[in-house]
This record gives sequence, C-alpha cells and structure tokens, in this order.
Amino acid sequence: MTNEIIELRHATDIDSVWSTLIEVYAEVRADQLHQPHYSVERYGERLARHGSEPGWEAVIGFEGDSPVGYAYVNTLATDDRWWQRMSPPLAEAYTNTPTVALKEIMLRVPWRGSGTSKRIHDELLSIRQERQVSLLVNPLAGNGKVKALYEAWGYEQVSQQQPTPDGPVLAAMLRSV
Repeated sequence: MTNEIIELRHATDIDSVWSTLIEVYAEVRADQLHQPHYSVERYGERLARHGSEPGWEAVIGFEGDSPVGYAYVNTLATDDRWWQRMSPPLAEAYTNTPTVALKEIMLRVPWRGSGTSKRIHDELLSIRQERQVSLLVNPLAGNGKVKALYEAWGYEQVSQQQPTPDGPVLAAMLRSV
C-alpha cells in the first residue's frame, strides 16, 4: 500500500459520497460499533448534520476503485455550537478567526503508516480560505498515538469538550491552515 498510487478526489455533495463514507467508517470503527456513540446509525446522523452545514467538503483517497480513507470539514461560524461547547471557553481571538472544523478523518488499516492520512488532510486544507483549523480527538485513541500524530502535524490542544453525553471527553485542538 503506497501513498503514490492513491488518487485524491474532492466532494462537496454529501449524497454523492454517502455510501463510501459509511463503508469506510464501519470498517475503521468495527471494534467500537457496539457502543451507542460509535454505531453506524449515530454516525449517519452526524454525517447528515455535517453534510448540511456550511462549507462541507471531503477528500477521499482511492486506490483504483477502492476507498482507502477520507477527511471532511465544515466552516465554523463565530457562534457555532463547536465553540459554545468548549470547556474552558476559548478567547474571542480564536472564535472570531475564520475557522474550518476537521470533523472526521478515517483511514483503513492497510494504509496506516503510509503518509496517506496526512496527504488527505493536507489536500483538503490546501484549498480552504479559512485561517485556522480545529479538530476534536479522543486523547485515549490508539493509546494517545492519534493525538500525538495531530500534534506532530502542528495542532495544539486549546480546550476540551464532550459533544454527547454518552461519548468521550475530547481534546479540542487548533492550528493555522
């Protein structure tokens, strides 16, 4: 599985990529699907909500006809619930800066460690007009390796939030685009 043969495709219409995103999600999260927060049904609800929000865009990596992973984003408004759920709250200097939220990034196992997730991430952000990007990550994911990966990509933890009562407390991270 090499990074060079991965074709990156942009999408701004959720309906055109819905089944691909669900398929990859279900495979990547297979060991967690029994937990209500991570169920395919709940993911579908989040995906539908995200896909209807301003600035939704995805980049999906393909090897031939097979999706290997994806990332998608939305534009955040200054009064977005994303900011309102932060604990502790962030300063206006953060919330008033044009921001895109990286809502999801998934990579199928065979392509992990190949640089493909960074390539998808960077491609998605390369054409965005926002000045900063924020994401939420479970600090326990991969025994802390996922958060450490984002830190290696230049993200810094600025707060935390728990978007759903049955979901984990997530580290809120931010970096310049």
